[in-house]
Amino acid sequence: MLLEIILFLFLGIFFGIFTGLAPGIHINLVSVILVSLSASFLFLNPIFLVVFIVAMAITHTFVDFIPSIFLGAPDEGVELSVLPGHEMLKQGKGYEAIMLTNHGSLAAIFILILVSVPLVFLVPKIYNFISSAIPFILILVSLFMIFSEKEKFSSLLVFVLSGILGLIVLNLETLNQPLLPLLSGLFGASSLLISIKTKTKIPNQKKTKSKVNLFKPLTGSLFSSLICGFLPGLGSGQAAIIGNLISKSDRKGFLVLLGATNTLVMGLSFVALYTIQKTRTGAAASIQELIGEMPKEMIVLIFAIVLISGILSFFVTKILAEFFSNKIEKINYTKLSLVTLIFLSIIVFLVSGFLGFFVFLVSAMTGVYCISLKVKRTLMMACLLLPTILLYLLN
Repeated sequence: MLLEIILFLFLGIFFGIFTGLAPGIHINLVSVILVSLSASFLFLNPIFLVVFIVAMAITHTFVDFIPSIFLGAPDEGVELSVLPGHEMLKQGKGYEAIMLTNHGSLAAIFILILVSVPLVFLVPKIYNFISSAIPFILILVSLFMIFSEKEKFSSLLVFVLSGILGLIVLNLETLNQPLLPLLSGLFGASSLLISIKTKTKIPNQKKTKSKVNLFKPLTGSLFSSLICGFLPGLGSGQAAIIGNLISKSDRKGFLVLLGATNTLVMGLSFVALYTIQKTRTGAAASIQELIGEMPKEMIVLIFAIVLISGILSFFVTKILAEFFSNKIEKINYTKLSLVTLIFLSIIVFLVSGFLGFFVFLVSAMTGVYCISLKVKRTLMMACLLLPTILLYLLN
């Protein structure tokens, strides 16, 4: 059985690399396909599929910053990395940007292991209290985001436009995977279109290293992930915004925070599944579908897989970051942006259909307009913040 677990661990890491590098291919999609096919593999122990999903999910949280920083094509949860990461890429520091998120993700693995034991006892006792307070926390976060900008009217306009767009899209019952066209348009296609129009040239990439105070961003990431990892409608994007308000990190610290938050929220979704029987990520939902209520032995195995796949993913991401930083300057970035945009469009069309493609176009135009107002792009996260606030207030 140990050999099979090791085999599915490495298979999961391999698929996590694939889903992380391919813009628009999310682990949720692979997990859903795997669960739907699981009935055809009755001879296969569900534990092996759980190992595969956990390894894939953790690896994905490390690797998916590479396309968002090098290509400007973000996946759900890492869309904020396009902002500081792309800026560093244009300064010849793309490798450094990836390694900042990579170190954040690696630190998150060990933080997750340390906090999981007390969380198993605490979460069931404080879950209801945290759940009732979350909409008011998000309202305060939103107000701070708007009024911390110099251009108050422009920031309010961006927040309202993005929020209304999010409300409309997330309530389209016939739209499959609504976050794919919404986030890919707002954060991915908008940046790609601007890169194509301005004929962005990527300079020679240097293998630089950063001296960053890890304590501040990791502290902010831990507290925000603990809030967002257990509650419905909240993900790593919202957690990153809250975490940055707590830690007030600079650009490099923010990338560390993003990496840590992305991995922590995924890891904590497994804790949520065990402690309160709630699914907060597609990976956790797939595991619940496969095994039902999680026994104690399973959560121990999951954290062993999290630890091993996290450490291996750190080195895989480092190798990939070196490869991409060496190759990116030799490529026509305008053509690469165009190819990435076409690929994203095809993925959106295949997954979400004509309606999804229309949402993708509208989201992209909204993103371009919001960027032209020269306020922080984090305000476009209102597309998730506003629907989440209303979800909590109205339920």
